[in-house]
Amino acid sequence: MKGRTIVLDHINNREAAALMVDGKLDDFLIASEAPAPGTIYRARADRPVKGQGGMFLATPDGQAFLRQVKGLAPGELKLVQVTGFVEPGKALPVTDRVLFKSRFAIVTPDAPGLNISRSIRDEDERDRLLEIAHEAMAGSEHGLILRSCCQGENAQEIAEDIGVMLAHADAVMNDPGTEPEVLLAGDGPHVLAWRDWTDPAEVVTEPGAFEAHGVLDALDQAGGISEPLAGGGHIYIQPTRALVAVDVNTGSDTSMAAGTKANFACAKALPRALRVRGLGGQITLDLAPMPKKDRRGFEAALRSAFKSDPIETILAGWTPLGHYELQRKRGRISLAEVLK
Repeated sequence: MKGRTIVLDHINNREAAALMVDGKLDDFLIASEAPAPGTIYRARADRPVKGQGGMFLATPDGQAFLRQVKGLAPGELKLVQVTGFVEPGKALPVTDRVLFKSRFAIVTPDAPGLNISRSIRDEDERDRLLEIAHEAMAGSEHGLILRSCCQGENAQEIAEDIGVMLAHADAVMNDPGTEPEVLLAGDGPHVLAWRDWTDPAEVVTEPGAFEAHGVLDALDQAGGISEPLAGGGHIYIQPTRALVAVDVNTGSDTSMAAGTKANFACAKALPRALRVRGLGGQITLDLAPMPKKDRRGFEAALRSAFKSDPIETILAGWTPLGHYELQRKRGRISLAEVLK
């Protein structure tokens, strides 16, 4: 099946969304019991972490951890926002740079100014969007970013989207409460799919759509450790408590260039494989043997593959043993954790 399809359904009574591209599962979102990224708390500072410049905070959903905090004393209240998922038993990762994000607009209370996505280069379109932004944000001290998907969209829809985010921002930033509290819940999978999967796509919402569109079969494969590569090789992806280990196997190819070809195929396939499985943290690639002269080309291929991936990933580099390491934000809940 060619083209893009967004499939909205439920698995085990959990809301879920799947993005199918040319009949292949490209992204997957599923609700979990953990607080969703984007959740905003009024939290109370608990205790600092000496040597790290961080602070543990008390929230209604348990302990949170704020990095690089200055001037915050135990007992003080702080607005924070969840930035990702963590393993059970660990503190929630939060930031004090609170954002209000929707399909078209991102309201930024701590960063005033009106900005248009740099990917929109048509000057007439930028002027049109800037006019919409000025009108919608009149009298507000908050900042605004209009996202790239605003290009060519209806002015009224964009203005309404800005208005909803602006109302959320005003309500949260002006809340008079004095105790730890959830001020805004993070978006669920169906809203996230509408918000972030903005390229043209068919949207399917009928019950049983996951089975009809092959999502369940794709999830069965993603639940395993093996991922096929172009050219006949495989990668084996095994998460541990400390890191995610990725082993590259050349398969039946015994040519001199088998290792290089498998490694380059791994670079292309890895972002989707990690995204669908919901894996992040420290990732170590045990690559197939290849000449050192090909390392620069492999790094370029890896950088190109992750450029379009929505999850922030740092390419850390080579280890003395010839492994390649990445650090990836935990922007998805682990598939194995929610479907076990």
